[in-house]
Amino acid sequence: MALRDVKPTRSELISIKRRIALSERGYNILKMKRDGLILEFFKVLQQAKESRGALQERYERAMKAIALANTVEGAIAVKAAAFSVRDTPEIAVRSRNIMGVVVPEIESSSVKKSLVDRGYGLLGTSSVIDETADAFEDLLEAIVEAAEIETTMKRLLDEIETTKRRVNALEFKVIPELTEARDFIKMRLDEMEREELFRLKKIKARSPS
Repeated sequence: MALRDVKPTRSELISIKRRIALSERGYNILKMKRDGLILEFFKVLQQAKESRGALQERYERAMKAIALANTVEGAIAVKAAAFSVRDTPEIAVRSRNIMGVVVPEIESSSVKKSLVDRGYGLLGTSSVIDETADAFEDLLEAIVEAAEIETTMKRLLDEIETTKRRVNALEFKVIPELTEARDFIKMRLDEMEREELFRLKKIKARSPS
């Protein structure tokens, strides 16, 4: 289609200007959201580093404790003590919101137990069993905490990537294309006005005075 065949209207120009303004507002909002999410992500990342360190430390302590317990008490006695636990831990998962991102909030109960609540007899076991149980209870608490933090970090990262794609799409595709269309429509409207003015002048020149 030839350039002269395209005849836009003033209403089209107004409409596209509104779309540009809306896109620019959306771009600014998404950009602020992206920057805020990045700040939150780095906060959670620091927590994740600390959580991983604690998890590794408690894992190593638990492995040493179980190895010692197996040596001192024997594997059968250790398993018997483990199976005697009646009150198993309970995990409750709730949700919280970080800048529009729903992340888990995990609460655990009945993880840390007293000597009596562990179920095995105090007379038939040594303190090695108690220390092993304590080490594994600490490990379970660290696992629950790490699960919450790692899931939160992943969801924030996913939302950052999604928001970045939207920001880039607006900045490098949508807004430039709308701006180009606006400029083209404005140019054609100006040309059409000049053509109409020229046509009216010709008509006036041909009219008898």
